[in-house]
Amino acid sequence: MVLIDPYGRKVTGLRISVTSRCNLRCIYCHHEGEVTGGEISREMAVNVVNAASRLGIRSVKITGGEPLMRSDLEEMIAGFKEVAPGVEISITTNGVYLKDRAEGLAAAGLSRVNISLDSLDPDMYRRITGAGGGDLERVLDGIEAAQLSGLRPVKLNMVVLRENEREIPEMIEFSRKRGVILQLIELLGDGPKGDLERVERLLESEAEMVLTREMHRRRKYFLNGAVVEIVRPMDNTEFCAHCNRLRVTSDGRLKPCLLRNDNLLEIKSTDPDEIERLILEAVKRRAPFFDGNANAGR
Repeated sequence: MVLIDPYGRKVTGLRISVTSRCNLRCIYCHHEGEVTGGEISREMAVNVVNAASRLGIRSVKITGGEPLMRSDLEEMIAGFKEVAPGVEISITTNGVYLKDRAEGLAAAGLSRVNISLDSLDPDMYRRITGAGGGDLERVLDGIEAAQLSGLRPVKLNMVVLRENEREIPEMIEFSRKRGVILQLIELLGDGPKGDLERVERLLESEAEMVLTREMHRRRKYFLNGAVVEIVRPMDNTEFCAHCNRLRVTSDGRLKPCLLRNDNLLEIKSTDPDEIERLILEAVKRRAPFFDGNANAGR
């Protein structure tokens, strides 16, 4: 079975926020588009994945907040694999706690990991990660632990801001040496955006090969052993036209679009059959936010 929304887009991925808690306060955080936040129960999360897999969902991305704030994350992942053994499980994390848990997460069934890393300069990293700042060395240790635990591929998420844009060449070299993929991400909403268009023109002039992924029409640049992927969601009709994800909020709601909060569905039951019905309804509510004419969500 393949889920298809009213705009002909296949829905094959589920992005589930398991907590709104986070140990950092990154200056660009969009909180996964959540308004209230909370912490979804493990039972509900497992049954959502169960229902979604029965409807053809093939990949699950665990997000937060910071997912590693949950002490039961390994048990949750194992639960996902028990009810949906064919589904690929990945995670997005700031990496601060990853060193001590990467091995256990892999053993539970985690396949791959995205790690937020916006700077290789400790002072800049602390400024971007907000109140109290983060420990860059712990994140670097987490990257190494993920690789040693067999989590592949490891992707680094760098939100491109005016203040860290100059570090992109250094980040590309770092990713090349570490054997990881670098994702350069456009800042969502207003704020001190870096010039990602200029960066992409430069990448295109230097790349040996450029591929376009089906998901979001993301472009991947191959540069002498480095792989750089561009994620540009803002005012991007191609991004929306090729979106294949359905979201679940940390307070237990189905969210058809990151940028909208007027079409959510509350999950009131842990019964997989009832959740399946809600997922089908959520898919019917999906509409591109940037639609090429008027913005559907504005």
